[in-house]
Amino acid sequence: MIIVPEKDIASLIGRAESLDAVEAVFAAMAAGDAWNFPVIREAIGHADALYGFKSGFDRKSLALGLKSGGYWPGNEARGLTNHQSTVLLFDADTGRPHALVGGNLLTALRTAAASAVSIKYLAPKGAKVLGMIGAGHQSAFQMRAAADVADFERVIGWNYHPEMISRLEETAAEIGLPFEQVSLERLGREADVIISITSAFAPSLLDEHVTGPTHIACMGTDTKGKQEVEAALVARARLFTDEVAQSVSIGECQHAIAQGLITQDDITEIGAVINGTHEGRGDAELTLFDGTGVGLQDLAVAARVVELAQERGVALEVDF
Repeated sequence: MIIVPEKDIASLIGRAESLDAVEAVFAAMAAGDAWNFPVIREAIGHADALYGFKSGFDRKSLALGLKSGGYWPGNEARGLTNHQSTVLLFDADTGRPHALVGGNLLTALRTAAASAVSIKYLAPKGAKVLGMIGAGHQSAFQMRAAADVADFERVIGWNYHPEMISRLEETAAEIGLPFEQVSLERLGREADVIISITSAFAPSLLDEHVTGPTHIACMGTDTKGKQEVEAALVARARLFTDEVAQSVSIGECQHAIAQGLITQDDITEIGAVINGTHEGRGDAELTLFDGTGVGLQDLAVAARVVELAQERGVALEVDF
């Protein structure tokens, strides 16, 4: 079995490889060549932790396995990342364990890659202004990945906790873009592309905020009850997602579904746009990508890491 420790991930894979892997697996899902298995996510009754599994199989790449992990809110006090995860890959031909891969950085990279894929295919033509809602750890990954696929000229941002906005400013400076902290009203009016990456259970971005041709990537809603944007805004958009089943149950679309504003048939998998079986943005003024996070994303980037580790001769191999 191959082992790729967390400490080695950053030296093996970057944003470009992650985007390619996620784009390919979205295409495979839409073509019926890959599927996710039901998600398990539970409070364990210890350390206030949430723990779960995401798994799936890609018949095209033969990636088979699961990501195990969750959220330990007390980890920061221990000098550890609150989100902890590990990916286990199996040999699709025999079922034997193939690789054990650190999943923390990969989770951040694959989440940012998903929103970047949506921007690549759905952003308004000539998009120049990137709007960021949320300034947590993941926001920096999101901004960098977005800048890889669109020629933005400036970044504007808003955060529930204004004292944390410096992360957005510093990241924008790192990629050579001016940054301005703005109100939600200005953000919705001026941004061509909006990335929302929060853990909120109540909407911040409202329907009345967003005007003009816009693409929104909602990347924080992955649990029943979470919500980042108003349901009426979701209902006004042409809707895309990673997986429809998760979108309507734990994603941003769950609220518009519950209110009867949309149906499941109003949501398209982003892979259909990648494969050319759906026109994508078309003549829509507003598009929205509901990024719920699927196990196949984790398997795709983990499998690529294993390939790179083997190619570079740094993979650890153990008898198992």
